[in-house]
Amino acid sequence: MNAVTPELLDQLRTLLSPDRVLTRDEDILPYGFDGTAALKQRPGAVVFPLTTEEVAGCVRAARDAAVPVVTRGSGTGLSGGSVPLPGCLVLCLARMDRLLEIDEKNLTLHAQCGVITKEIDDAAARVGLFYPPDPGSMKISTIGGNVAENSGGLRGLKYGVTRDYVMGLRVVLPDGTATWLGNKCVKDVAGYSMKDLFVGSEGTLGIITEVMLKLLPRPQARKTMLALYDSMEEAAETISAIIAAKIIPCTLEFLDRVTVQCVEDYAKIGLPTDVEAVVLMETDGHPVVVEEETAQIMDLARRHGAREVRAAADEAEGASLAAARRNAFSALARVRPTTILEDVTVPRSELATMVGFIRQCAERHRLRVGTFGHLGDGNLHPTFLTDERDTEEMHRVEVALEEIVAETLRLGGTVTGEHGVGLAKKAFIRRQLGEASYELMRQIKRALDPQGLLNPGKIFDL
Repeated sequence: MNAVTPELLDQLRTLLSPDRVLTRDEDILPYGFDGTAALKQRPGAVVFPLTTEEVAGCVRAARDAAVPVVTRGSGTGLSGGSVPLPGCLVLCLARMDRLLEIDEKNLTLHAQCGVITKEIDDAAARVGLFYPPDPGSMKISTIGGNVAENSGGLRGLKYGVTRDYVMGLRVVLPDGTATWLGNKCVKDVAGYSMKDLFVGSEGTLGIITEVMLKLLPRPQARKTMLALYDSMEEAAETISAIIAAKIIPCTLEFLDRVTVQCVEDYAKIGLPTDVEAVVLMETDGHPVVVEEETAQIMDLARRHGAREVRAAADEAEGASLAAARRNAFSALARVRPTTILEDVTVPRSELATMVGFIRQCAERHRLRVGTFGHLGDGNLHPTFLTDERDTEEMHRVEVALEEIVAETLRLGGTVTGEHGVGLAKKAFIRRQLGEASYELMRQIKRALDPQGLLNPGKIFDL
């Protein structure tokens, strides 16, 4: 593989325009890292295409020069998926931000890849529709990045993840060919499900330039509740009881003691800081059903050990309660210079075991770790509060993370529930998948990208 050359830069300036090709250090510095701590590299150049045709032209030029291409949107990723290689070409698609169509008859939305995720749901809301996936970065992350990472979010228990809403994609392949995959049909079962191959592929197989998303009717009512617990086990038992009662809330989130303390210091929401777990619960749907489920959920929480359960009186108070969870990462990030947000998922039945293991692991390695996440779907975010300049402490973080991943896999879990593999998790993915599945992924990569130029080194090494 080669680094960006003067000849390639001339081609790119002709294809785009000189102002959309960045090469100076001070201009490209922000594109050398994403939201992942302690990972950064200097790319050779950064370009800003506006159309699929321009993306395809950039890919062809890079292919002919044997220069690797790394695609990025807002750069909010938490697994190093958009961290560039030294000297590579970065395609920043954040300016491809046009909303192309909302089809109310077919309940679909068509957008370029650079549209901000929250703007997708806001546009749907204006016509009474709903785009459920809500990653924590939804106010700044792009929909193309969400699809590339198969992002999740707080509403994943009831509504699923990004993959469940992708009906079509426009993709530029490694040879510069642009293709459309999928359609508006609810039943589209002809041949291989090619669009699904690119969902979660992290830019290693193709570059997503447009998305067609499924929308839902917007829920008529929503109710938010908060429960306080003196033990994580009781919080986990409450979740199991809610599911066993055949209630599927749209949100079942929790924060541990460390996270609650940080959130309260940061946001002054009024949370007691002597609890072991705070659980945020939210139900939505028809108003009558919401009222019935709210009463059932609050009763189950009390019967399974909640010290206190409160329900929001209105949407404003509900938003205030939900802020406890949505502020978690921001609150934790203020504590130390480096915040490493991890992402492991275990079967729901193993949640209490896993949370306890993370706490013990932090104590054993003398680390400060706040844990929060999605109790309803088993997705935990142990968050290391550290300082990347302290090499000895960072070594302890690495050892602790290795132990957490090993325990996750022992319990039948997965090394990532929503952040993707990227650079941060590729050392673990082989252990989870096993040799046959791991090699199958490598074969697909070789078939579509024989030169290995699209986001090389992510997910696995060829």
